[in-house]
Amino acid sequence: MSAYIYSYLVGGVVFMIGMCYAAKHGYIGFSGGKLRNLLISMGVLAFFAFLQGYLQFAPMNEAPAKEYTGGAEAVLKDVGHIRGTPLDYAIVVVYFGLILFNGLYFGRKQQTTKDFFFGGQRFAWWLIAISLVATTIGSYSFVKYSEIGYKYGLGATQSYLNDWIWFPLLVFGWLPLLYFSRIVSVPEYFARRFSSKVRFWATIYLLIYLVGYVGVNLYTMGVVVNILVGWPIPLAALAVAAVSATYVTFGGQSSVIMNDLINGVFLLLVGALIFVLGASYLGGMDLLWLNLPRADRLAFPNFNEDPEFPAVGVFWQDAFANSAMFYFLNQGIIMRFLAAKSLHESRKAATVMVVALMTVGSLVVASGGLVARAFTNAGVLPEVPAREAFFIAAELLSHPGIFGLILAAMTAALMSTVDTLITAVSAVTVNDFYRPYIRPQATDRQLLRAARVAALSVSGFGVLLVPLFMQFKSIYVAHAAFTAAVTPPMVVTLLLAVFWRRFTRVAALSTLIGGLVLMAVSMLLPSVIIPFAHGVPGGDTAWDFLAGMKEQQFMRACYGVVCCSIIGVVVTFLTKPEPLEKQRGLVWGTISDALRHYKGSPGRESPVTRALAVPQKLVAEVPHFGTAELAGVRISAAVARELDADLGDLLYVTDTRWWTGGLHSAHVIVAEITSECDHSLVAMDEKAYRLVVGRRTEHRVRLERLYESLREDRVGVAPRASR
Repeated sequence: MSAYIYSYLVGGVVFMIGMCYAAKHGYIGFSGGKLRNLLISMGVLAFFAFLQGYLQFAPMNEAPAKEYTGGAEAVLKDVGHIRGTPLDYAIVVVYFGLILFNGLYFGRKQQTTKDFFFGGQRFAWWLIAISLVATTIGSYSFVKYSEIGYKYGLGATQSYLNDWIWFPLLVFGWLPLLYFSRIVSVPEYFARRFSSKVRFWATIYLLIYLVGYVGVNLYTMGVVVNILVGWPIPLAALAVAAVSATYVTFGGQSSVIMNDLINGVFLLLVGALIFVLGASYLGGMDLLWLNLPRADRLAFPNFNEDPEFPAVGVFWQDAFANSAMFYFLNQGIIMRFLAAKSLHESRKAATVMVVALMTVGSLVVASGGLVARAFTNAGVLPEVPAREAFFIAAELLSHPGIFGLILAAMTAALMSTVDTLITAVSAVTVNDFYRPYIRPQATDRQLLRAARVAALSVSGFGVLLVPLFMQFKSIYVAHAAFTAAVTPPMVVTLLLAVFWRRFTRVAALSTLIGGLVLMAVSMLLPSVIIPFAHGVPGGDTAWDFLAGMKEQQFMRACYGVVCCSIIGVVVTFLTKPEPLEKQRGLVWGTISDALRHYKGSPGRESPVTRALAVPQKLVAEVPHFGTAELAGVRISAAVARELDADLGDLLYVTDTRWWTGGLHSAHVIVAEITSECDHSLVAMDEKAYRLVVGRRTEHRVRLERLYESLREDRVGVAPRASR
């Protein structure tokens, strides 16, 4: 069967389910903003269908293969020699210092857990999107996808170009509930949706997933340093963990986001640089393309013939289970979405990431392998070890200093992923272990201290896991085996919890625990996966845990998703439905309840209105609102008219420098409207004033009304005079 047809048939079902949900809730339609959302959604599907269809089926010319005749011996040495020059490593050290300084600088004002975990929920979409790309493109991405790119060509992009499957369910289903319900962690969602027992099991799963991911990334950096200078893998992992833990521990999410802004731009530029240098070496981009064999330009190299990289297996393991885990459950990614200044900004970040940045990212991470394959076809290089393809191509193309920039990009990739994972584990540890079970009455200062201790601890655990991942043949295989074994029970449980009201507490618990048992059985007896394997060879090892993990490592995801879904559906129909009151604001169809929960009064999503105002400090105290504890502000009647704002409306106040990305901003609620003057004024409490205005007391601030209070619930149109 065609892997292309299979992916769009199965993935298309998930996509259309999401579209049906969006239509039912009024997000898509045939007029106004609904039509825009419909066109964007269908445009996402059409873009990827055309792109992958062109790569899979279009006729293309290719250059004939040439024999290698020498000239690249200097970069073909064995692993263990030092690649590059002292100048290159000086650049890497300087970059490390820049990242450390930048992280500590932007994290110096972190005083609460809201600041530490979410950066105060104030950042613009473009900053969040770039940060998400930097997080997605880890150091393991460069190494493992360049390895796959060298062996299978553009098939390496499958892992990035199949995220379209989840687009409607993410932007119109999960993000509104996530943002408005004020979920601090995924296990907290399960506690509010079901019970503390479900939360406990979800916490165990999530910590295993996140800590394991830290280990994979540290293992990768160890491999990188081992290839470059011959250092032992565990020692290199320990050094990177120490630097990452330092700025995350003291800076939190603001440090992570601001560092990832630098890292994300740097990664994209360096990935493009490798293509430009490779094309220049061969005489042009057209010659680089022609020297990539046609078989290496396929979006899906094979359906099930090669167990090392079957398209059907990659679809289930990466596009289905791992992408769902990434967008819906990965605590680091969730904290990015929650750090956006509004739901609209969060949606824009998700859209730009899925469509544009992931497309570019898929080429960036495979750049070294694709260029090395073209060089092999052109006779510039002989066949080289796939794991070293990135480094060999980069060193061949680079002059002293340029190679250092590429190595710094590897560092950036590693840091951008590890820092996110460390803050994610801190969030889960503090909110789902420390506060519920150890110190329920902890102050915010105590919680912040616990978060920092957790950040240091997870770095140590990650280093300890490195020897385990060293047992696998490659980074790609280690990553695939890990994610396929861990993600299915959590993915199925969350999707059913969010999008099926009938799904019950007992069913959720059964899916998590039953899924754990089933995944363990599949590693002891991988033959149970064979009925789900779609003909992929392997799976005949019996009762050998480590050997079983290496069998059917891709199709284990399909087995897990199907079996866990069966458990969830069957147990749900055998148990009593949950009361609707317990589900409000937590399941699809109750987004309005989530918004009420967020801002403290009924409201709805509405077009953003903007105004400029002179900032002032409030003398008297004003109340705070909603579970988000949003500060109240006093605005003048002139501002209220310009914003079409009334009492209870939620405003976003920021300085006028767009390039800060929302670093100096705050969310507030209109508590008073004064008619004492005709000027545009906004009066904030001392904390909000310090955060937004700082020393720029002579400058106006920008106000945006994000969510409109329902007119029937608003307190009249006439302004209320302040006392």
